[in-house]
Amino acid sequence: MQTNAVTESTTNPVNTRSAWVIVGLLWVVALLNYLDRQMLATMRPAMQGDIQELESATNFGYLMAIFLWIYGFTSPLSGLIADRYSRKWIIVGSLAIWSGVTLAMGYATTFGQLCWLRGIMGISEALYIPAGLSLIADVHSSKTRSLAVGLHMTGLYMGQALGGFGATIAKSYSWTSAFQGFGLVGLVYALILAVFLRTGHERPVTSSSTPDKASQPNQTTVLAGLRVLLTNVSFWVILLYYAIPSLPGWATKNWLPTLVSTNLGIDMAQAGPLATIAIAFASFIGVLVGGILSDRWVQHNVRGRIYTSAIGLSLTIPALVLMGFGHSLVPLVGAALCFGVGYGMFDANNMPILCQFVAPQSRATAYGIMNMTGVFAGAFVTNWLGKSQDAGHLGQDFALLAGIVVLVLIVQLTLLKPTAIDFTVTHSERTTDQPIRPNAS
Repeated sequence: MQTNAVTESTTNPVNTRSAWVIVGLLWVVALLNYLDRQMLATMRPAMQGDIQELESATNFGYLMAIFLWIYGFTSPLSGLIADRYSRKWIIVGSLAIWSGVTLAMGYATTFGQLCWLRGIMGISEALYIPAGLSLIADVHSSKTRSLAVGLHMTGLYMGQALGGFGATIAKSYSWTSAFQGFGLVGLVYALILAVFLRTGHERPVTSSSTPDKASQPNQTTVLAGLRVLLTNVSFWVILLYYAIPSLPGWATKNWLPTLVSTNLGIDMAQAGPLATIAIAFASFIGVLVGGILSDRWVQHNVRGRIYTSAIGLSLTIPALVLMGFGHSLVPLVGAALCFGVGYGMFDANNMPILCQFVAPQSRATAYGIMNMTGVFAGAFVTNWLGKSQDAGHLGQDFALLAGIVVLVLIVQLTLLKPTAIDFTVTHSERTTDQPIRPNAS
């Protein structure tokens, strides 16, 4: 168990208003992050007329999984980079590259080209989440951290929801126009972000180095940081409890529109928005409820964030069963709403819980590793459900995912026992509530 406090210079800190402005600016980036990756999930029917390999659900699952595998492998490296270099320019560069890739997908003519482009998108999008979430965690105190992270996550949900309209746009215009249009929007916003995202002069935090040495990343620093992180038993528990719920999380992102279309016998242009909007709307409620509840509960009980997250995960259990076996509109929409609220509460607390166990200078790295394990779980479930769809039992396998959520709930409640509200304070100062700020220029 780690016990030492880690602090950071607060000269000319980011004020409360600026901290919320950062959340607002990154909300749009989060929206584009998920929109650009998720709209492919509903566009298979429109694309398979031009690219015949997509007629196979197995091939389509493979295409979706390529992104996930490369995204996953890149995530730990992206976390290491975000802990040592300017998060602003990592975020801006990441957005510009994946938006350019989205634009290029509108000109793809072969399955191979789509695979290459999805791979490049995986690398560029992986750079964003660790940098964005660690920045938000640093500029918000424990009194607002879960709410801030949660509000940022609603951008991901909104992107997922708008991605559901990919099939609608493709039907009205063309699938190439959908990719080209959203790619251009992202490139324009990258320029806007470069001008207006003000985070101060960022510098890695260290408890043993001078500022000048801290600003010079080196192999010893990287290895030492990884060693401290990977010998933290609580981090491994967090890794497990984050990765396992990613299975149903990615299942709903990539295959729920198909499941709704199949079970209700409706066109994908209708099923896509129905599935994604229901979950996005409910998730928005979930992150607000989960963020506010967690921020207040943790001020009175150090396990408040753990309990809030557990409540959210418990709501996904009946939802997955209803998704799998529901064959009418009411149970499927009800399941999507229940799942969205629960997963939103879970999402809003992952980074804040991590902040109770991991020091500030390692949080992006830690979240990058978490992202890797979660995405690998997503790649597995995406391929598996593609084969399940071809075999005709997608709904049954969706319902089976509820069982693994029960197991991870037991692990979470039994083993995760934080001893401080925030790892940036010592145990003797456990009730102190000081946000970590970027250093001034």
